[in-house]
Amino acid sequence: QVQLVESGGGSVQAGGSLRLSCAASRSIFTINRMGWYRQAPGKQRDLVATIDISGLTNYADSVKGRFTISRDSAKNTVSLQMNSLKPEDTAVYYCNAASGWSLWGQGTQVTVSS
Repeated sequence: QVQLVESGGGSVQAGGSLRLSCAASRSIFTINRMGWYRQAPGKQRDLVATIDISGLTNYADSVKGRFTISRDSAKNTVSLQMNSLKPEDTAVYYCNAASGWSLWGQGTQVTVSS
């Protein structure tokens, strides 16, 4: 099984940027889908962005044009570049790997202040 470790979270003012990284403990070359999800206090965990093994990406409407997901199979990492951050982006962000199974990282906190 693969283990996922997120990093790059923190606090930023509205309009700022952060880059999240998800490091996998083994090759992600054959993992069908990698993605980022987020969960705000008292809310369900929602999709932010996914990237398939083919490179096809999918974004939540709320982050389109602001966030970019990328996948580096050589480094076994998946990144999420977040620009023009808004207070409503505040949440714990989780990395996910899915390939007939599904695994989650421990999450990283992102806080955006107005």
